[in-house]
Amino acid sequence: MPANKTRRGAPTNRSNEPASKRAKKSNKAVEAADPEAGSPATETALPMTQDAQDTAAATDDEQAQGAMVADNDTQSTESTPRPHRTTPHMVPLPPKLPRTAKEKESTPRLIVVLEQASLEIYKVGKEKDGKYQLLNCDDHSHTLRKLNRDFTTYRPDITHQCLLTLLDSPINKAGKLQVYIHTRDNVLIEINPHVRIPRTFKRFSGLMVQLLHKLSIHSVDSSEKLLKVIKNPITDHLPMNSYKIALSFDAPTIKLSSYVKRLPKTKSIVVAVGAMSHGVDNFADSYVNEKISVSDYPLSASVACGKLCCALEDLWGIV
Repeated sequence: MPANKTRRGAPTNRSNEPASKRAKKSNKAVEAADPEAGSPATETALPMTQDAQDTAAATDDEQAQGAMVADNDTQSTESTPRPHRTTPHMVPLPPKLPRTAKEKESTPRLIVVLEQASLEIYKVGKEKDGKYQLLNCDDHSHTLRKLNRDFTTYRPDITHQCLLTLLDSPINKAGKLQVYIHTRDNVLIEINPHVRIPRTFKRFSGLMVQLLHKLSIHSVDSSEKLLKVIKNPITDHLPMNSYKIALSFDAPTIKLSSYVKRLPKTKSIVVAVGAMSHGVDNFADSYVNEKISVSDYPLSASVACGKLCCALEDLWGIV
């Protein structure tokens, strides 16, 4: 019998078969054992080592913890409603203001007094055709020279810039700001935080002329007074327990962010700012506790007001 033939029924020597033929037989055996199995390459798996098992277990734990954290974050976000900052008609909500004397005393606020403001009206032109205007150095320099006045001190635009900076600030929109204007002619004006000051100086001048004639400006939609002339002195309108400061370039310079942290937290902060181009800063010596300087450089009044607002917004958490 030839050597390369085998007897019928005798076991076949698999070592003599090609590798591809043995692989096909193995695949058929796997499919016969598990008809729903996929390809043999994906179904046959070698036993995992101990390190691989530990790594897989750690990955599963991390995924489970991540899922728990995500669920907790979702639940906390859904359970804590965010406050609505606008009405259903997308109109910004007005700030809640202290109304009673008790609320004004107990609510910490920033109270800014614009001292030495140049708000003076004068009838310009002929007597019959003349109109009252707000005197300023640009438009009325000839008239001021006739009156023997220093026209460089007639700067109502400084007051206008300060009001825009203050009333547009987040601290005012949060109901934590009150502004007063004390003019050189000893006229005291209270500014309602709800008022919207005209953006152009020409319209602002017309508004001030109307205010100084009528002594008050009412809202169009309600009887609320937006601007009004009130009685002196200014100290009658300040909280009794407030801490009073005046800004002066000649005073010691402080870092405002650190300084406000040392102020009494339960008291209102009154700051007197000179709304003038130049002059002696003794306008608030009669009622302030101390004088400070907020920069090593001379600043405009509106920039100084902006620094004050930002410092107290950070202190009180107003964004």
